[in-house]
Order: sequence, then structure tokens, then C-alpha cells
Amino acid sequence: MPGEIGNTQPQFFTLPESEGPVVLRSGQRLPGYTLAYETYGELSPAKDNAVLVFHALTGTQHAAGHCEEVPGLSVEWTPECQAGWWDAFVGPGKAIDTAKYFVICVNYLGGCYGSTGPSSINPETSMPYGGQFPKVSVADIVDSQVRLVRELGIDCLHAVIGGSLGGMMCISLATRYPDLVKTVIPIASGLATSPLQRLHNFEQIYAIEGDANFKGGDYYDGERPLHGLALARMISHKTFISLETMEDRATREIRQSDDDVFSWYKINRPLESYMHHKGKAFVRRFDANTYLRVIDAWQRFDAMEEAGAESPSAMFAPCQHQNYLIFTIDSDVCFYPGHQSDLDAALREANVPAMRITVHSAKGHDSFLLEPELFTPHLVYALNGGGVG
Repeated sequence: MPGEIGNTQPQFFTLPESEGPVVLRSGQRLPGYTLAYETYGELSPAKDNAVLVFHALTGTQHAAGHCEEVPGLSVEWTPECQAGWWDAFVGPGKAIDTAKYFVICVNYLGGCYGSTGPSSINPETSMPYGGQFPKVSVADIVDSQVRLVRELGIDCLHAVIGGSLGGMMCISLATRYPDLVKTVIPIASGLATSPLQRLHNFEQIYAIEGDANFKGGDYYDGERPLHGLALARMISHKTFISLETMEDRATREIRQSDDDVFSWYKINRPLESYMHHKGKAFVRRFDANTYLRVIDAWQRFDAMEEAGAESPSAMFAPCQHQNYLIFTIDSDVCFYPGHQSDLDAALREANVPAMRITVHSAKGHDSFLLEPELFTPHLVYALNGGGVG
């Protein structure tokens, strides 16, 4: 039987002052940064068994086990956060076996779970960055994690794995640092942001910016833009979970609400109650400014542009020594299967070994968080060096 990770504590990497300031892709600068991360398993003497896991849009560094608290946050570390978001996948005897691999998971630059982000104190003003925190790109986030990987003495990662936005991080690292990784596993992801995703993301941005409490991002000394953030979460949630799954969850209980956002309309359907509850629960554990920064990174992502390549085949040409395992979820309405078809075609055109697996699930995009039994055999095969292509 698979074992458990047990209790965990975050670790923190701070970029040495001698290396700052950090110039981001936007041209904006940070005087430095700290990254919150967790590790599981033991790094081998040869330092050749490291697996870097990228979290999704609102994930944390806490991928496995139980973490009681993270000190100094501006948001709540709720029970949802305390349980590792990929605990069913990471641990002894699990898909990413910590008896074999040294697993690293890092909260994104711009985050709100211990990494430097908008709610962090700006050393130049002794106040939270707020709206002054710069734009970050997928490349910026990846670059910061590469710096941590190298600080750990790792010259080549055994694998990078990520779902959703985390899969885009995998592709960014693999194409811009091709000699840093052997196996690349993007799950329910793609090479670039689609027009439909841009519209969904823009709706969420509009919801937050339109909240009267947003105040250009400088809200930390007053009321926070909770209604806007809750609405943003509801907009996104319906692309992550299938309608069938939402209806199943919603019918278990109608949650009544006394939220004063409703003056005339009354929630009268389980599905409405469910979505409203998801939005209200989310705002306890997440920061609106961080949401905007990370979703903006997604909004602007184009792997070819970030890699400075003129074509997909040119981008993947230095990656022919890598092995790719691509996961499609057939019921996904966030990253439709066509996203992975394009990625698979680009890899094959560049003669990069690739295997694509279609997972048949009724749960939609978030299947990669909920159904380890559908992914584990393929993950084990790829991580153990099974031939792909």
C-alpha cells in the first residue's frame, strides 16, 4: 500500500542581495524575492532524481502531506490548504514515488503563500507592494524556480510535471532550458493561451478590477475586493469542473447565504448555492492582487514567443533528448483536447519523443487533481524511463 508524507513545513529561498535587482520580462524590476517551497523524499548523491512539480492557477507549494500553517500570510491558510493539493499522487509508492524521487513544489513568484507577491512588504517603502507589484510572466516564474533548483545543486531535473497553467510552466522550462530536464509531463495544457481562455480570463480580471474595494490594488489597509474575487472564482470554476460533477456536488446540500450582494434575487437552486459557496470559500484563502498577476501571466503566455523561436519546430529542436508525456482529458472545457493535439504535432515535427494519453473522465479539467487512478500507471511508466514516442 502507498505510504503517506505526514506533516510538512515550508522552506524559504531568498535571492542573495548580490544578485538583485531582478529585471522581469516586462522591464519592471523587483529588488529581490523570496520563494516558499516544499520538498519530499531525498535528493540522491548524484542529484539526478529531482522532480519539479508546477501547481495550477491558485495552487500552493504544499503538494503533499499535511501542513498546519504557513506563518506571516495575508490570507487564511484554510483546511483546504492544509491538505496537500496533490497528496493522492505524491508520496511513497504513489505515482510520483518519494522513495525514488526528490520532489520540489514552489509557490509562484507573485503568489500569496510565502513567495514574494503584491501582499509582501516592499523594502523600499515598508508598505505592501499592492498595485505597484510588477507584472510577472510565465517565463519570470519559471526563471525564479530555475534559480532555486540550481541553488539546490541540481544540474538536471529528472522530470518536470504540471497541470493546467502548470503544464505551460513545464513547456516554458523545457524549451528555454532544454539541458535542465529529461522528462516533460504537461497535463491538460497547451502551447499558448486560446481566444476562449483569454475571454474567460478577461471576465475574471474585469470582475476584480470592477469591485469598488479594489482601489487599484491598494486595499490592504481596508476592505478587500471580496465580491469581485468571488465572482472571478465562479467564472473560472465552471471551466474546471464538469457540469455533471457540479450538479452532483450541488444536490447534496443547499447552502443558504446571508450575503448582502443579493437584495432582490434569492438563491433557490442547489447549483447556484454551490457556486456561491465556492466563491465565498475561495476569498478566505486567496489574494485578489495575486489572482490578477497569475492570471495575467496566463493571459499573455505564448511558448514560442517566450522562447524567441520563429516556429514550433525551431522551438523544440534543442529538445530532442527529452521525452514528453502529454495528457488530454476528454471532458476538459478549459484546455480542450485540441490544445494537446497542437503540442503533440509540434513535438513530432521536431522529432522529439512524445506519447499522448487521453484520459476518459466525467469530471472535466480537474480530473488531474481528483482521479489518480487514471493517471498513475502512465506517470509511473514515464518517470521510470519507459520509452515514449
